Amino acid sequence: MKVTSYAQGKWIEQGKETELHSAVDGQPVATLVEPDLDYDAMCMHARTVGGPALRELTIHQRAFKIKFLAQYLMKHKEEFYALSTHTGATRRDSWIDIEGGIGSMFTLSSKARIELSDLPFHVEGGMERLSRGGTFIGQHICVPKHGVAVHINAFNFPVWGMLEKFAPAFIAGVPSIVKPSPLGSYLAHAVFKKMIESGLLPEGSVQFIAANVPGDLLDHLGSQDSVSFTGSALTGRKLKAHPNIIAHSVPFNLEADSLNCSILGPDVTPGMEEFGLFIREVANEMTVKTGQKCTAIRRTIIPEELVDDVAAALKKRLEKTSIGDPAKEDTKMGPLASADQAGRFEQNLQKLTEVSDTLYTTGNGSTDAYTTPRVLLCHKPVEVDDVHTIEAFGPVTTLLPYKNMDEAIAIANKADGSLVGSLFTADDDAARIITLGCAPYHGRFMIINRHSAKESTGHGSPMPHMVHGGPGRAGGGEELGGARAVLHNMQRVALQGSPTTLMHIVNQYVKGAETTEADIHPFKKYFEDLHVGEALTTHRRTVTEADIVNFGSLSGDHFYAHFDEVAAKDSLFGKRVAHGYFVLSAAAGMFVHPSPGPVMLNYGLEDLRFVAPVFPGDTIQAKLIVKKKTVRQKRETDKEPYGMVWFDVHVTNQDEEIVAEYTILTLVKRRQRLDMDLD
Repeated sequence: MKVTSYAQGKWIEQGKETELHSAVDGQPVATLVEPDLDYDAMCMHARTVGGPALRELTIHQRAFKIKFLAQYLMKHKEEFYALSTHTGATRRDSWIDIEGGIGSMFTLSSKARIELSDLPFHVEGGMERLSRGGTFIGQHICVPKHGVAVHINAFNFPVWGMLEKFAPAFIAGVPSIVKPSPLGSYLAHAVFKKMIESGLLPEGSVQFIAANVPGDLLDHLGSQDSVSFTGSALTGRKLKAHPNIIAHSVPFNLEADSLNCSILGPDVTPGMEEFGLFIREVANEMTVKTGQKCTAIRRTIIPEELVDDVAAALKKRLEKTSIGDPAKEDTKMGPLASADQAGRFEQNLQKLTEVSDTLYTTGNGSTDAYTTPRVLLCHKPVEVDDVHTIEAFGPVTTLLPYKNMDEAIAIANKADGSLVGSLFTADDDAARIITLGCAPYHGRFMIINRHSAKESTGHGSPMPHMVHGGPGRAGGGEELGGARAVLHNMQRVALQGSPTTLMHIVNQYVKGAETTEADIHPFKKYFEDLHVGEALTTHRRTVTEADIVNFGSLSGDHFYAHFDEVAAKDSLFGKRVAHGYFVLSAAAGMFVHPSPGPVMLNYGLEDLRFVAPVFPGDTIQAKLIVKKKTVRQKRETDKEPYGMVWFDVHVTNQDEEIVAEYTILTLVKRRQRLDMDLD
């Protein structure tokens, strides 16, 4: 198998060849072919071919491609599992990397389609009124950058690391250049080949570098480009300090390995369920991926009176860890990624043992790429800095005893920035104090007790819905986070102008913009025929006392402000008022078209405000305005294709004052079937 580069739309088959070896038996498993790549040309290809092709699509269209690509990759997962064994990963380890990575694509696609605009860009938040008269307003939008996103990935997650960066960049409309670590690059390459073979990705939207180091790639980046790096803090800092990165203010997202911690709460005793959950989690984080996770628990922070209990429980659990060929079903822990990686692990482990005691080890050390779990104990974690700065990247954790909660928090924060911390406690007061004390130093903090443990995804599992990153040593970056991950790849722009002008720019109705009265009732129009800013102004209706009485009888709402004339005099309004929900219902009665048509249903409303009171004798009128539209995928169970249309509703009184405003959500039939529709 050859690991080759994919640049400017073609595979580069010639170059310097280096054997890549299996972590299991040291035998050659692939050949890395390093060509003399023209990195400047690759960047230009991404910017001039990939970028324009992506920007022709809406965010939702790009997100659908990611969904379909994830489905395609999932069909080939067994091929990836077979290769993953050579990285030293068991089936359980590989599941995190392979199906975890593909699953991230599904989640990011879904979140983008739910939360972001069905436009080539995203309209973010509401309109900001910048002038008294409302003729000068502001609106934030997020647009795709006209550059390339360079992704430099670590060896420990060849698939997940690649896909969790690629998917949000693609959805954002930004092409990618992927550079995996040589270790395990054959697995990343196998997945990448399937991505290209799928035929789903526009030319230039993604390229692949097969190389030990990325040459002069960073020299060719500019202000519209970005770099996302995962790996060691030392390497990350060197790349981030590259003169060209600094000179052009190239955004650089650094996600570095950190000395993450897990804390056993002061309330927990060996007989409690939380104690067993804690021991299981620490042992799992030591052995999953053979401890080669940027989120692994390196520091185990425990009450000083429980040192012996925790050590004994960990020893008992770790003794059940079968070490060997990860392809065998009974193997719980495979080798490290390589013999060289095992050597680096032993070197840093030696440094840690100079400031701590060894409580558990088989005494075998590392043989080739294989090693064994170790549990260390540092008696003075507040005073000894090395346990908070030296990371042995493998199956080891150090027990750090604390006297009280303040000391536990201080120990947790001494690593000066972590990707994740966790706390096991049954005391919610302790959870509040420790969590808020640790929060500034952690990118993620997981609090576990018996109630959440069953469905918990674990300390070391970054979820695509939530941000992944951390301050300080962890890099100060942020990845994932659902739709936030997409926006990281975009430029946020503050637009300022008149409501009508901004409406035409963002293709979304802005309050105060000029509207066009519909020639046909909007509920009689198909999705494609509705236009943003199109409006229907209804007939008028005078509210009577009988309306109030009848609505109160029907709804059961006999609040005094609607029925008690005497008490109402002392209310905010000085007299009886109509129910707000009556006004809402009456408005619907005025704008809804009674006969069948393309509108399938109204399924909700947003941002409802009752702005002013409606008194008996007032006359109200409604205005229905097309606010925005989103195409929805037709599923096999749907009878007809449809889209979502948001209508703004403004209800005014006889003095043209707004008394109520809100947005209704509707499903409207489409005339056209699209490629994304399922039959």
